[in-house]
Amino acid sequence: MTNTAPQSAPSDSHDGQPCPGHPVLERIETRGAEVGLLPIHRALPNRQRRMVGAWCFLDHAGPIDYAAGQGLRVGPHPHIGLQTFTWMIEGQIMHRDSLGFEQVIRPGQVNLMTAGRGIAHAEDEASPEAGRLHAVQLWIALPEAERHREPSFEHYPDLPVIHEGGFRVTVLAGTAFGQRSPAEVFSPLVGLDLAAAGRASTRLPLEPGFEHAVLVLAGEARVEGESLAPDTLLYLGTGRRHLQVECDAACRLVLVGGEPFGEEILLWWNFVARRPEEMEEATLAWNERRRFGEVHGSPSPRLVAPDVAGLHLRGARR
Repeated sequence: MTNTAPQSAPSDSHDGQPCPGHPVLERIETRGAEVGLLPIHRALPNRQRRMVGAWCFLDHAGPIDYAAGQGLRVGPHPHIGLQTFTWMIEGQIMHRDSLGFEQVIRPGQVNLMTAGRGIAHAEDEASPEAGRLHAVQLWIALPEAERHREPSFEHYPDLPVIHEGGFRVTVLAGTAFGQRSPAEVFSPLVGLDLAAAGRASTRLPLEPGFEHAVLVLAGEARVEGESLAPDTLLYLGTGRRHLQVECDAACRLVLVGGEPFGEEILLWWNFVARRPEEMEEATLAWNERRRFGEVHGSPSPRLVAPDVAGLHLRGARR
C-alpha cells in the first residue's frame, strides 16, 4: 500500500507536538482516505503526532469485502528513506518490487521492504475473485546512518506468539514477553498485535523509555480505563512500564512504540527525507524512469509522482 494523496506540502516531524516525556492519554481520530480502490483509515501522521518512535505512517485497511476484480490495485511507485511494514490479518496481497521479488502475503505474515536509497514496488490483489481484506501498513523512518543503505525485501511467515490473559499477542517488531520478532529494523521499537475471541484482560510490559500508541482494529477495548472503538488512536506518551488492556467481547488492536526519534524528517508522497531538495530529485528521477528500477508483472498502471515544483517554498523546514 502507498500514499496516493497528492500532497502539496510535506509532513514535517517538527510540526507536531513534541514527545511529552511522561505518560498521557491522548485520543486522536483517524482520517479516511482511499488506497488502490479501497477505503482506509490513516492514523499517522496526524496534526497532533507526526511519529511514534520511528513509526511515521500507519494505515488501517478494512476489514472490507470486495467484489471480483475490485481488490487492491496499487501500481508501481517509489520509496526512499523508510521501511514499509505490512501486517496481514485477512486476505492476500501480491508484492512485486524492482529487486525482482514476487511474494504473496497471507494472514499472520509480515512483508518488510527497506527502501534505503531507493526502491519501487507494486501491491495488487492476489486473485481476481471476490475476497476480503484486513491489513495494517506502517512505515518506519530510517535513521541518518541507514537511510542511504542498499534496498532489500524480507518476508516473515512465522512470528512469535504469546497467549496472555485471553489475548493472542503476536510480536510484529522488537521484543515483548521475552520473545523477539525476526523483522530487521534499525531503530529501537516495538509492534504488537493483540487479538481476543471473547472477554480478556492483560497487563502488557512496556519499555518506559519508549513512547507508545494503540489503535483498535475491530471490536471495542479498554486501555488504561479508556474505552476505544475502531480507528481512534490512543497516544500514551513515555514513562510507562505496564499497560492494562481489557475487552468484554472479541476485539483486535495494534500497539506501536519506540524510542523518540531524535532526527527531524520530511514525509512527502512516498518519500522520507531530510531536505526538500531530496524530494525534488527523487520525484524527477521517478518520473524520468531513473534510479529506482522497474517493477515487472503488476497489472496496475505505474503511478506518476505529483508535482513537486516549489516544494521548498511551501513551508518545508530546512
